[in-house]
Amino acid sequence: MIVISLQREKCIGCNYCVEAAEYRWRMSKKDGKAVLLGARERRGFYTIRVNNDEFDDNVIAAERCPVKIIQVKEI
Repeated sequence: MIVISLQREKCIGCNYCVEAAEYRWRMSKKDGKAVLLGARERRGFYTIRVNNDEFDDNVIAAERCPVKIIQVKEI
C-alpha cells in the first residue's frame, strides 16, 4: 500500500503529474491546478491510499513536479 499526497494550493499547473500518471491526476478546468483523483482534503493536503502498482508512475510525477508538492510513501 502507498500514500500519495498533494499540497494543491502551491500547484503551478505544469501538468507533469498528469503526463506521468493520467489515471490518478487531472488538471482542473476551474483554476488550472492539479487534482489528485479520489483523494480527501484535510488542512490543505489531499491524500489517498492506493495499491503498490501505482508506485512507480506516481514517484515519477513527484520527481517531475517543479514545486515539489507531491509526496509518495510506502506504508
